[in-house]
Amino acid sequence: MKISIITVCLNAADTIEETIQSVFAQTYPSVEYIVIDGKSTDGTLEILHKYKHRFAALISEKDGGLYAAINKGVKMATGDVIGILHADDMYATSNILNEMAALVYNTNCDAVYADLEYVRRENPSRIVRYWRSGKYKKDSFRLGWMPPHPTFFVKRKVYEQLGYFNESFTSAGDYEFMLRVIHIHKIKLVYWPHVAVRMRMGGKSNESLANRIKANSEDVEAWEVNGLKAPAFFSFLKPFRKFAQFFPKLFK
Repeated sequence: MKISIITVCLNAADTIEETIQSVFAQTYPSVEYIVIDGKSTDGTLEILHKYKHRFAALISEKDGGLYAAINKGVKMATGDVIGILHADDMYATSNILNEMAALVYNTNCDAVYADLEYVRRENPSRIVRYWRSGKYKKDSFRLGWMPPHPTFFVKRKVYEQLGYFNESFTSAGDYEFMLRVIHIHKIKLVYWPHVAVRMRMGGKSNESLANRIKANSEDVEAWEVNGLKAPAFFSFLKPFRKFAQFFPKLFK
């Protein structure tokens, strides 16, 4: 079983090398690594070219935004399973892809997901938040639930059958995709109750109050584009789950 990993980046010179190294540190034997760069100008390309001979593909060109770039990588992927690792994220151990592949193979599921740690940007060994995903239950999305996208490994056939990321979104394209394939189409999920990814704080949707408000608005829009009405109190429930990540022992 081949696993394709896609990293999308733009001016990520301060973090991209750790992301790359965490992929190449994986002990799983069949990995296709695709990197899509949005025409960086800060030294990112110089770092990428150091590893160019080890990438399955490296593209650097202007694109239509984050989800257009991710779609570009997904459509290039030839792996049986696809994972997306952003340019300021890293795999928690060198055995993550082995674990993901074993779960997909042994359960014949469509996708697997895990837990995630938020870490300080300047000191990734310092944990700030713990995103304990928990097992998916019917209508979990109505209670503000979603799995951490960088831990979400999905079979390529899911994209081919149910569609790619909606490129009209700027920060909630991953939420809309998972809402669509999990909540609406009910793909078979398996939860791995361990940390798979460490994510640096300071992502796009959280870098300012305005971006956080826009992200919440896009979450509601994700329901609407799928012909659904967002649940009552949804705008409160989803942010509350983020708050609970700061106190993982209290909100198990």
